[in-house]
Amino acid sequence: MSNKAYDAAYADPDDRPDIYADFVAIVRQLRSECPWDREQTHGSVTHLLIEEAYEAVRAIEVGDSEELKTELGDLLLHVVFHSVMAQEAGNFGMKDVMEAEIAKLVRRHPHVFGAVKAESVEEVLSNWEEIKRKEGGSKSVLAGVPDALPALLCAYRMQEKAAGIGFDFASPEDAMDKVAEEIEEFRAAGSEDEFGDLLFSMVNHARLMGINPENALRGANERFKRRFQHVEHRLADHPAEDMGLEEMDIFWEEAKRLERAS
Repeated sequence: MSNKAYDAAYADPDDRPDIYADFVAIVRQLRSECPWDREQTHGSVTHLLIEEAYEAVRAIEVGDSEELKTELGDLLLHVVFHSVMAQEAGNFGMKDVMEAEIAKLVRRHPHVFGAVKAESVEEVLSNWEEIKRKEGGSKSVLAGVPDALPALLCAYRMQEKAAGIGFDFASPEDAMDKVAEEIEEFRAAGSEDEFGDLLFSMVNHARLMGINPENALRGANERFKRRFQHVEHRLADHPAEDMGLEEMDIFWEEAKRLERAS
């Protein structure tokens, strides 16, 4: 009888554990024989780990499955790379990382791997947060939100955590009233603090509307980039001295029409 936590029906029918061992072995050889890889530390490649995560997100956003496969491979490389460096230092290895994550997944899903009943997403999330608090020994639901997150995403995650214990607006309309209040306070004071409060309240409203503000702003950034580059392209056909904001705005609106048409 299997002692695995999962049901045997979910086992990979094409079980190839050797490929995982191959991956780790290749990284170990790189650490030994490649001058660049040998010199790296956890800190020196931190920015690359973040970069690869964002590239994977971008592949998801544009719906490019081939690119996503590539970027997930690059992201996995960083997981293995950090694990190999940790093992060299006598801390932990890839096997330890995987075993710890398996244990955590099983522990945090008692409704799947245990006797706990959870019939809704809300119940699952409530159980998840309670288990996390017990694991971390912290009484604050915000303890699990990494400080290093981008500010917009950090606000969103903190609000989600607070909402999990009932600290939330009753409706999107109530949250919108708070946005209006913060607009007036920012209009009156014009300070950085008031602007921050305004952004925070807008994140709250977006969350209650089912909108992830980080994704929304990334989309807006991409649209601005696309439209502004269209304006630049159109400006190349006209003498610069003839072009003012009014004329550039015509090209901007043209870019928007072209987007809608496509």
